Amino acid sequence: MRKYSVLMSVYNKESPEWLRQSMESMFDQSIPPADFVLVCDGPLSEDLDAVITAMRFVHRDILRVVRLPANHGLGYALMAGLSYCRCELVARMDSDDISRPDRCERQLRVFARHPDIDIVSGTIEEFTEFRGTETEVTGVRILPEKPDGILRYARLRCPFNHPCVMYRKQAVLKAGSYNDEDYPEDYYLWVRMLMQGSRGYNIREPLLWMRAGEDMYQRRAGKDYLRKHLNLFRYMYDTGFINLPQYLYVSAARSASAYLPNKVRERVYSELLHKK
Repeated sequence: MRKYSVLMSVYNKESPEWLRQSMESMFDQSIPPADFVLVCDGPLSEDLDAVITAMRFVHRDILRVVRLPANHGLGYALMAGLSYCRCELVARMDSDDISRPDRCERQLRVFARHPDIDIVSGTIEEFTEFRGTETEVTGVRILPEKPDGILRYARLRCPFNHPCVMYRKQAVLKAGSYNDEDYPEDYYLWVRMLMQGSRGYNIREPLLWMRAGEDMYQRRAGKDYLRKHLNLFRYMYDTGFINLPQYLYVSAARSASAYLPNKVRERVYSELLHKK
């Protein structure tokens, strides 16, 4: 099995306990990481810093902390952190989610069997309260498995679950890496990678528990969220990744969703867009 890095970003408003759970879920993988890059996106609270200090004491040979002087947002933080990753394979992880113990082992197997694959993600299970393997799942997001289906799906919706993606660092850098432009940082990156010939794979089994709730659905609303997606759809149309009917469809659908009441949006995502 090949070595891999973990790339995570944290900022001041996040929960210290959730950060601890998230980091431990990666350090406790059945195949542990050889390298862990944690980007502090601006100054952190004392409680968050205390978690990081404790983690560095236990994992001093693996964990490296990159501190940005000001908060720039996720895209910029990941772009900065990726340059510090020592391994060619990089596992993304959010600071409030929890990976299943064999997540990275499963992904490493795909890379070993399919040298033409650049991006491996998988199924995520949404939850509100973590209780280990007995966690109550409130929604499941299953994506197309193989490259052709992923490419078709990407023309309408984000084709990978970013919180549990693992990718080849050089393929990401070739596509221009993450950025802090006015686009959704993950979907924009996947589109550029796919247009450059990268191939993806989605494992059908669950790899990660993603923390859900009203806050998650609230973030999928409003002018800023809509503007970034409309900018992306325009880019996809201008570059020929989607045609005019597809452009009109995705723009209209995203516009309608962004202005739904939060409870209605949650129901749409849970009942229509996710399997339970």
